[in-house]
Amino acid sequence: MNGFAYRVADGKAERRDIAHALDAPGDLIWVHLTSNNEHAQQWLTQTAKAPDYVVDALTTTESRPRCDALGDGAFLNLRGRSNEEMTMSDPLASLRIWATAGRVISVARRSVTAIDDVVKLVEGGMVRDPGDLIAEFASAITEELDPEVANLGDSLDDCEAELAADKVFELRRGVTKVRVAAIGYRRFLQPQRAALEKLASLPCAWLHDDDRLHLNSAADRAARMAEELEAIRERSALMHEALTDLRAEQIDSRSLLISIVALIFLPLTFLTGLYGMNVEGLPFAKEPWAFDVIGGICIAVSVGIIGYFSARRWFG
Repeated sequence: MNGFAYRVADGKAERRDIAHALDAPGDLIWVHLTSNNEHAQQWLTQTAKAPDYVVDALTTTESRPRCDALGDGAFLNLRGRSNEEMTMSDPLASLRIWATAGRVISVARRSVTAIDDVVKLVEGGMVRDPGDLIAEFASAITEELDPEVANLGDSLDDCEAELAADKVFELRRGVTKVRVAAIGYRRFLQPQRAALEKLASLPCAWLHDDDRLHLNSAADRAARMAEELEAIRERSALMHEALTDLRAEQIDSRSLLISIVALIFLPLTFLTGLYGMNVEGLPFAKEPWAFDVIGGICIAVSVGIIGYFSARRWFG
């Protein structure tokens, strides 16, 4: 079982072994597990004395951001950036938190980069109780996601600036990538906002006024990012339609060119095919000047057809 534990007392943080993390009292006991295997479930059940429904929530495979009141405590599920490779449909790693007075237990199936930032704050004496710890988690996660959302908007701006018929295929791949990423992020940021707002409104004694302010601030930032992702998704759809129109115009122009070439050669093919028949009775078939005349007629017909199309502006 991987993980770590901290005991905070009188503003000082002490790193402890997970097996004995809950033995000594303190203002805050934080245990973080990076696995949900049987050893972690056994520790949660036997050592932490967590109820079965809490153990299931902390170790479940599939999860989404939510907040549930559990007596005088709370269960919170957040989603944050990970330094591991994630899929486009599931781009954020899950962080499950069970908090009660003086104790916080967190579980992550994949590494969450915000944990390192929070650990530094704990070791620096900036975290003194469970409310501080959860508020710092919410702030760190939203601060890390903000640049990711901004980068998606910048990528779409670049695609819009380069909009041209000769870059249709390249731009469509870029727009599709941005759109899929925006949908994946928005899938979790919208419920994450609701989870943080719900936690801030819970009547928990270990949540102080400043903790609630930080949670509401993180919820507002999550809401702003969700709105920006929705705008990116809509802009991506419009951009995709514009690229489709450009592609259709490109195909139409090429089809028109092919049709014009076919119309130019259609009468010429008839004329040359007629005089190419190996039969008796063709007019002027034995005259030495017949070839020059037929060639001149073909050139005149071609020039006439091209002049007619140019006058009708078929080429522009």
